[in-house]
Amino acid sequence: MFFKKSLQTTIALFLPFLCVINANAQQTTKVFLSGTDFEHPVQWDFMCTDGANSKQWSKINVPSNWELQGFGEYTYGRWYKELNQKEPSKEEGFYKHEFKIDAADKGKTIYIVFGAAMTDTEVKINGKSAGAIHQGGFYEFKYDISSLINYGGTNVLEAHVSKHSANNSVNAAERKADWWLFGGIYRPVWLEIMPKENIAHVAVDAKMDGTLNAELDLQNIAQKSTVTASITADGSDKVLGSFSFDVNAKETKKAISMKFSNIKAWSPETPNLYHLKLELKQKGKPIHEITERIGFRTLEFIKKDGIYVNGKKIIMKGINRHEIWPESGRSTSKRLSIMDVNLLKDMNMNAVRGHYPADSHFLQVCDSLGIFVLDELAGWQNSYDTETGSKLVKEMVTRDVNHASVIIWDNGNEGGWNYKTDSIFRDLDPQKRIVIHPWSDFDGWDVHHYPAYQTGIHRFVNGENVFFPTEFMHATYDNGGGAGLEDFWKQYKESPLFAGGFIWVFCDEAVKRVDWTGKEQFDSKGSLAADGVLGPHREKEGSFFAIKEIWAPIQFAPVSITSKFDGAFFISNDYIYSNLNSCTLDYKVIKGDKNAFYGNNAISVLDKGKIEIPNIEPGETSKIKIPVAANFFEGDWIEITAHDQHGREIYTWSWPIHKGDYFAEKFLLKKEIKAKVSIKDEAASVSLISKEVQVSFDKKTGKIISVSNKNGIVPLTNGPTPIGMKAEVKNMQTTTEKDAVVCVVNYTGGIKSIKWTMTADGRLKMEMLALKDAGANNGFDGAFVQDKVDAFGITFDFPEEGVESIKWLGNGPYHVWKNRIKGTTTGIWEKEYNQTVPGESFENMILPEFKGYHANMYAASLKAKGNNSFKMFSTSEKVFLRLFTPDLPKNAFDGAHPQPRFPEGNISFMYEIPAMRSFKPIEHHGPHSQPASIRIKSGDEGIQMNIWFDFRTEK
Repeated sequence: MFFKKSLQTTIALFLPFLCVINANAQQTTKVFLSGTDFEHPVQWDFMCTDGANSKQWSKINVPSNWELQGFGEYTYGRWYKELNQKEPSKEEGFYKHEFKIDAADKGKTIYIVFGAAMTDTEVKINGKSAGAIHQGGFYEFKYDISSLINYGGTNVLEAHVSKHSANNSVNAAERKADWWLFGGIYRPVWLEIMPKENIAHVAVDAKMDGTLNAELDLQNIAQKSTVTASITADGSDKVLGSFSFDVNAKETKKAISMKFSNIKAWSPETPNLYHLKLELKQKGKPIHEITERIGFRTLEFIKKDGIYVNGKKIIMKGINRHEIWPESGRSTSKRLSIMDVNLLKDMNMNAVRGHYPADSHFLQVCDSLGIFVLDELAGWQNSYDTETGSKLVKEMVTRDVNHASVIIWDNGNEGGWNYKTDSIFRDLDPQKRIVIHPWSDFDGWDVHHYPAYQTGIHRFVNGENVFFPTEFMHATYDNGGGAGLEDFWKQYKESPLFAGGFIWVFCDEAVKRVDWTGKEQFDSKGSLAADGVLGPHREKEGSFFAIKEIWAPIQFAPVSITSKFDGAFFISNDYIYSNLNSCTLDYKVIKGDKNAFYGNNAISVLDKGKIEIPNIEPGETSKIKIPVAANFFEGDWIEITAHDQHGREIYTWSWPIHKGDYFAEKFLLKKEIKAKVSIKDEAASVSLISKEVQVSFDKKTGKIISVSNKNGIVPLTNGPTPIGMKAEVKNMQTTTEKDAVVCVVNYTGGIKSIKWTMTADGRLKMEMLALKDAGANNGFDGAFVQDKVDAFGITFDFPEEGVESIKWLGNGPYHVWKNRIKGTTTGIWEKEYNQTVPGESFENMILPEFKGYHANMYAASLKAKGNNSFKMFSTSEKVFLRLFTPDLPKNAFDGAHPQPRFPEGNISFMYEIPAMRSFKPIEHHGPHSQPASIRIKSGDEGIQMNIWFDFRTEK
């Protein structure tokens, strides 16, 4: 049959593609000339015209982007703007490869198919042109080479690939864009061998009620021909129904309709799939058959109402995604597609959008695991000319039309559409999916990009058109993603016209620079491509978990556990189709050892079990209960973990069982000691002295001058310094209490007083009273008001050098922003010091990041070299622990805004922290992103912040 110089025929067994691979001549045989993906390549002869390793013949892996193979020159698509380049790289590549075909295949139809190549591709077989040069770098294309083959002998394939197109509109659409520009044959190349009389293509419309309409393209049909259609469920050989249709001689188009019984519909929650087998017979003899994997689902697009799938109005929880991997560029694999779709599902997403047609295997996995897909014709901000665009739309729709996951066609992006090609999508698609123009309000579908929270005048929640922003929550560095998402999402869901949204973007598009020799290996072109919720190797940033919680299909109503807690929680169903009783809920009551911050890491589970979930339909809220056992309040926190009907974790929620005073009493080590404690009052300072610890305060500023223990100095100094308020020392008073000495610092300004208490065993307690006195009555109702406070608390200096780790009880393990606290849970967490900058630390991306704000701190042990370790315990609620200041990216362009300004100092205790922006200023975000206001009335008792410090040595 078929033999090839450098690839065994067994490789044809990889992956289910358009046609079934089988030695039976009645079926289309698919044989790879390249490897199946970049992880299983085949080497071809290759020469590059310019750049690295050019002007000489060598070998290259196919498929691949040649830059990642050490050829040519890297170029990022904004060469014309931030990168200040006169033009992009324009090298060309010449490929050669030999293959053989058996003489017995003569008389059959043979196509050579390119999954995609960048950008202009000229193909020759045995020195003769296979057809017109293909232009467009993201599309599958093929040539009928039946007449060019040397049957029974050796055949030579030559491909001339130009990175820069000869068509200016192709360059404008694809290569003047905010993404990496690569060259080469980066998707597989294969042959399709089929009988001369064949079913060339089928486009299917399969409805949820079992109705199936199909449009067949036929070739060389003889008299007395029939087409038989049958289906089997995915994973089963049982035929569920069969229909036969007569076909006229020389008929090239055939529409068939049928209806199957007992069909299970496809949706993202239950992605049921079937195999449609179409068999062409002539006088009863099988001639050719193809098999398509399909899903039965009904799409309805109702303007001024919504998008319905299987009769249910949908809300798409989506993200944008580039096809990219650091070591291979745009050349990917099914393994990566499975990984990526699982990550989407793990974030509780049900939708994805790309800027160009994704690999076929990515769509296959979306079909299998259940993801809505917006399938986009490239055109970042410029369109193809009509002739070229029309061809590319046909290639895209022809390849993707039968994927159950694809529900919407995108014609370009942000102005990159050609109105004249809109109708071609509809003409080729029997399902009549809508065509949108991403970022515009077009044809009744408003998909505005990066809306402000208050968008807008007669748009979105204030408008009359169905809306779903196809880009929002831009995630440059640690921006966006989950930060601010909850506000936008809650507001949008208030409108019955809301159909979802798509976060920008899935992962950082950093690629390995094989031409770099320094420590840096991966290039995101500064802030241009450092915009993922995940790192380039799919490292999970904090927004990953925030999105996972915010978009979880199970939502918990707020609850605070007190002595009155009876085990009840209220949960809501945010699925589209599924009853919550299809999920499972498990609870644990967890207890930390009382010496958890003094070396004992033991965690015990006091109680655990399954929670009975009642019948809760989508949109409904109901009560669940856990038992409150006799030892329940011996626990420290509760965890509840949900899994969906397929066993995938939805989320793990947690709640503290006690308040800060309980945890301080439990976890702060107290020693039975009768040693003397004393006060040393000098001209400029006051010192509180115990047997183990001495702390000295400056009388003028009230700040700590020095801390020492048995081993020497602990370098916590220059605090408390107020954040978000002003305070000046009025006076300082000292007194002696039973087994303790006290220094009270009285202030004028935002702080009323701070009481410092040193116990005989060396523990130091800080009790701050702030916002007590209204001062001047400048409000209409007698209130003192200070507006736009984005940081509030106190701060200290502490050297970052030598810090090794932090262990804490509170929300973790990721740092937070004011508008991204979701995604962190109560527990005892521990992490080592690192200097990770999301979007830049690609060579050593340790997550979670060490530095930043940490929510709801109850206890913490900071470990550092030498004598620099100490512990902190909060008896106050909702205290943010600030650990140093995250490093700023070194390669950001102006306007990147990687993080808000941090207050002075290094270790801070705060009640208010700043929010993180997302592409637009904080003023354009929702209420949880806005700065707070200080409001004090006469008679207010003020707010307290009480922190224990333990500077004692552990030995």
